[in-house]
Amino acid sequence: MITIKTLNEKKKSGEKFPVITAYDASFSKLANNAGIDVILVGDSLGNVIQGHDSTIPTTINDMVYHTQAVRRGSENTFIITDLPFMAFSYEHQALNNSAMLMRAGANMVKLEGGSWLNTTVRMLCERGIPVCGHLGLTPQSVHKISGNKVQGRTKQSASQIFEDALNLEKAGIDLLVLECVPAKLAQKITQKVQIPVIGIGAGVDTDGQVLVIYDILGLSPRMPSFSKNFLNGTGDIKSALKLYSEQVRSKEFPAKEHTFS
Repeated sequence: MITIKTLNEKKKSGEKFPVITAYDASFSKLANNAGIDVILVGDSLGNVIQGHDSTIPTTINDMVYHTQAVRRGSENTFIITDLPFMAFSYEHQALNNSAMLMRAGANMVKLEGGSWLNTTVRMLCERGIPVCGHLGLTPQSVHKISGNKVQGRTKQSASQIFEDALNLEKAGIDLLVLECVPAKLAQKITQKVQIPVIGIGAGVDTDGQVLVIYDILGLSPRMPSFSKNFLNGTGDIKSALKLYSEQVRSKEFPAKEHTFS
């Protein structure tokens, strides 16, 4: 059984770990059999499963349903579930919705946002709910930031992301996701914080890597530039997931072409 302690030990030893975003029991079971350590039940199901143009329409009930399905597919995998848009605007709301996700089978909840979440993070952790932070590109803020753009390219924005990471760690998060930030910034944060850092479009130096399973298999209509089709050259889903796992552990993925400068 993968636990927070397991992931902390991997960080200390320098062992990279693979993560996938998945939404159902079938892919969850395949990922577990391929040696994937962590599954993220992402609110990206709004895009991938439901066909919306953003994650914003995804509801807490959607997240509960898909968390239950993923848990049924894998008893031993560590599961992180997103708190969707406006599901954690107030502390009591964050607590109630997090409790629903934990009862559905999540081992940890994930929140998008910076230092403004410190009080909420502290409150959840005090009540026994592990929390994963999410900085850089935060898809729930897509309208505010005018699209899915790389974050942290200016000195000011990079400094803000760095400070937010330190503040969230101090508040009590156990994991941090960095999405679409320059590789050097991700490396700096990963080296500074004591908690494991999972990257997506954040270079090779984070402790773990995450990709949406539909991107790994080349099924997405528009493949993100930071992703890779692992089904090419394998022709088999099981082999593709195994290859992804192996290339994350060996630091072969992500390569320079999947990285932002």
